[in-house]
Amino acid sequence: MPFLESADLAGSFAGDLSIWGLFLQADIVVQVVMILLIAASFWCWAVIFEKVLRMRRLERQASEFEDRFWSGGSLDDLYERVGQRPEDPMSAIFVAAMREWRRSTERGALGGDSRLTLTGRIDRVMEIALARELHHLERYMTFLASVGSTAPFIGLFGTVWGIMNSFQAIALTKNTSLAVVAPGIAEALFATALGLIAAIPAVIGYNKLNNDISRYAARLESFSGEFSAILSRQADAKD
Repeated sequence: MPFLESADLAGSFAGDLSIWGLFLQADIVVQVVMILLIAASFWCWAVIFEKVLRMRRLERQASEFEDRFWSGGSLDDLYERVGQRPEDPMSAIFVAAMREWRRSTERGALGGDSRLTLTGRIDRVMEIALARELHHLERYMTFLASVGSTAPFIGLFGTVWGIMNSFQAIALTKNTSLAVVAPGIAEALFATALGLIAAIPAVIGYNKLNNDISRYAARLESFSGEFSAILSRQADAKD
């Protein structure tokens, strides 16, 4: 029985309250909880570091692209330089809009109602490109939110299980000395600590990254609006 095995382990490792000893003497259920929380913590840190570095890179690329965009050069020349494989979301939105603009101008559909239709199509194309790029940026954000909200409860489950094992050990040995109770209580508290270690960085990382992504999305939306106005003025000039 798990409780009997736990009691035997408690006796074997009663003097070992190190982290490794707490893990070894824990019940299999508590060990699974600990492994899950440690794995979730490592994954959270990997996601946080990857996204922080990626957001810094995207902000830098957006600034470089805006410098080229507002330099006064030809939009067609910029489109040719950016090419069919843009490296960042802002240039991807630019390429999508320019591609639709070129297709329409080649067909000569810039007069009257066609101009209004073209403006709507360009806006729609940029909205789709923006949504697609933000979808990529928000990948694994749900995982951070889930870990931040569930990890403390998973750790609490390990805590409750460890305390149950402690009471079972007391009942089996009929001994309430600290040597009998301490291992189970320690492993229970260790599970709680792991839950907090996983949850706290996940919550902080989620809040920071969500704020960074929201600010970056607003920057992309602002660029889309400005670029749409530029293309609309060019369409008016060609009427």
